[in-house]
Amino acid sequence: MAYIISGIGVLIFTGLAAYDTQKLKHMAMQIGSQGEMASKMIIMGALTLYLDFINLFLFMLQFMGGRD
Repeated sequence: MAYIISGIGVLIFTGLAAYDTQKLKHMAMQIGSQGEMASKMIIMGALTLYLDFINLFLFMLQFMGGRD
């Protein structure tokens, strides 16, 4: 059961990382470099991607871990 949950977690966070990347790309095209608001959006987007990759890494560790 742990392998199934870990596999689903890997798939979910892979999808979230791809979705957030596309969302950031779209926001960057719309906002451009409009001062303070753009810098706050960049920081929030980077934090979101960072959390996605950390969670993805944790689920991959669980999935590939050799514990019995």
